[in-house]
Amino acid sequence: MTKQEEIRKLLADWPNRVKKYQVPNTKKAIVQMLNSFLPFVAVWGLMYWSLSVSYWLTIGLGFLNAFFLVRIFIIQHDCGHQSFLKSRKTNNVIGIFCSVFSLIPYKYWARSHNFHHAHNGQLEHRDIGDITLLTVEEYRALTGWGRFRYRLYRSPLVMFFIGPVYYILIHNRLPLIDMKGWKKEKQALLRSNLLIIVMYLVLGFVIGWKNFLLIQAPIIVFFAIIAVWFFYVQHQHEETYKQWKENWEYLLSAIKGSTYYKLPRVMQWLTGNIGLHHIHHLSSLIPNYNLEKCNTENPIFEKYVTILNFRDSLKCMFNKLWDEEQQRMITFREFRQMERLAGI
Repeated sequence: MTKQEEIRKLLADWPNRVKKYQVPNTKKAIVQMLNSFLPFVAVWGLMYWSLSVSYWLTIGLGFLNAFFLVRIFIIQHDCGHQSFLKSRKTNNVIGIFCSVFSLIPYKYWARSHNFHHAHNGQLEHRDIGDITLLTVEEYRALTGWGRFRYRLYRSPLVMFFIGPVYYILIHNRLPLIDMKGWKKEKQALLRSNLLIIVMYLVLGFVIGWKNFLLIQAPIIVFFAIIAVWFFYVQHQHEETYKQWKENWEYLLSAIKGSTYYKLPRVMQWLTGNIGLHHIHHLSSLIPNYNLEKCNTENPIFEKYVTILNFRDSLKCMFNKLWDEEQQRMITFREFRQMERLAGI
C-alpha cells in the first residue's frame, strides 16, 4: 500500500473527525478580539511615544505590533471563511473592520482565498490566491529572458521583501481578477480602498503625517513579510502536493499540500494558530481558536503531514520548481544538475 493509499484509507472519515471543531465559540472569539486589538492599539501608542526617544525603539515595537496585526488578520481571515462566529452578518462587519487595519480588502480577498482552498495544489490554477510556480518542463521551455525573470521573481529579495510590500500596498488595491461573477467583490474592493484612505487621512491630520508614516510603515512592512513567509512555507515545502485537475484529490492537497509549521507556543499564539495549516485546509470552517484542539485530539493528522520548525522552514527558500517526475520541489541548482546529466 502506497502512502497516498494509506492516507485515503485511514483518513476517509475526516469529515466526521473535524465536525465538532467547526462550531464557533462566541466567548473565545470575543477574548481573541480583545487580546488582539487592545495590545495592537497599546503598542501603537507606545510607538508614538518612542518617536521622541529613539526610532530604533519605534522599529522594534513595530516588529512586535506586526504580530498583533497578524492576529487581527487571522480574525479577518476566519470571518471570510464564515467560521469566526455563527452570524454571517457579524462575521462580515468584523471582517471589514479588521481589513482597515490589515489593508487587505475583506470580501475581495476572502473570495480569492476561498478559491485557493478549493483548488490548492491544482496546476491549472496558480494565478488566484497563490504564489506563482513553474514546473520543470515549463521552466525548461522558457527563453533566457523568461528564466531570468522567473529567477528574479523567486529570489529572496523579491519574494520576501519587495513582493510582500507590493502585495499589501498595490496588488490588494487593484481588482486584478478577471472572472465572471466578481462584480460585487470588485465594488467592495473600491469601498475598502475609500475606507482606508479616510482612516489614514484622519490619523495623518491628528498626529501629523510624518509621525503617522513613521509609525505605520514598519508595522505594515513587517506584517507583509510575516504573512507572505507563512503562506510560502505552508505550501512551497519540498514534499508538497501538486497535480493536474484530473488527478487532484482534496484530502491529499490538504494533508500533503500544506505543512504543520510547528513553532514555540508564543509564536503560535501570535500567529493565530495558522501554522496548523493542514487542519485548516481540511476544513476552513474550523475557527483558528479550535485548530490546536482538533490537532491534539486527532494525532493521526500529524502522521502524514510535513512538520517544519523555523530552522527547517528556511530551506524552503531554495525550493523553486515543481518536478512532476519526482513529485517534489527542487532548487535551481538541482535543475542545472539534471540538465547536465541529460546533456542539455
